[in-house]
Amino acid sequence: MTTKSKSLSIISAIIVVGLALFIFVKFCFVYSEGTNEGDINYFQKEGFIFKTYEGKMIQSGFKGVTTAIQSNEFKFSVDNEVVAATIDSLPNQQVKLYWKRYLGTLPWRGNSQYVVYKVTRSVR
Repeated sequence: MTTKSKSLSIISAIIVVGLALFIFVKFCFVYSEGTNEGDINYFQKEGFIFKTYEGKMIQSGFKGVTTAIQSNEFKFSVDNEVVAATIDSLPNQQVKLYWKRYLGTLPWRGNSQYVVYKVTRSVR
């Protein structure tokens, strides 16, 4: 093996490892985890090829010094049928969503970086 082919092999290996690391961090690495509480605004199954559940949650609260009421929207995806059925079984109730945030989206995981893996009825 010549030095030119050795260096080409090393460069190719570095590129492959770098690409694999980028794909892992972008699509598989869990960047953050958390919970949100509020009312489900809408929840639906959508998609052309990959059918995923997409939803929005309304989180109401008070804003700063003026104590004006504000609401925030939390967009999320669900890739688990059991979790989706649980959300459907809790209409008009405050819910607590447990989510994982990824840096990138995958079509079979949903349209949002926030993927809900558990839901419970909120106790207030």
